[in-house]
Amino acid sequence: MEHKPNPVDVHVGKRLRERRSVLGITQEKLGKELGLSFQQVQKYERGANRVGASRLFQLCRILEVAPQYFFDGLSWKKSSPAPGMSDADQVLFDGEKEMTREVMKLVQAFRKIPGEKARQGIIDLAKALAADAKK
Repeated sequence: MEHKPNPVDVHVGKRLRERRSVLGITQEKLGKELGLSFQQVQKYERGANRVGASRLFQLCRILEVAPQYFFDGLSWKKSSPAPGMSDADQVLFDGEKEMTREVMKLVQAFRKIPGEKARQGIIDLAKALAADAKK
């Protein structure tokens, strides 16, 4: 019987991969910080293995995010119960909110810009371009 990862584990793994990539941390480096192999980090990122509470705490510290970061984009709405379950709370996705490679590259470059004033200028430029696109 084929084991399908839980959608929440897959979502947490995607958020882990996104944050690691934005910070420019390799799977090898993250694994070393956690005392794991890079293959184990890959399993977390695919959702094949669940991230336990103590590991999640470590990840938050290393990746400099609050625990909620890993669950952003999930909704706790009640849906129809899973087969064989009665009134089970099912987690639903609010839509695909994962970062694209393009966005991750932009964030990586943005983080390297020295000076708050320069970064704010980039933000203002992006907002102006987006406003012009709506017209």
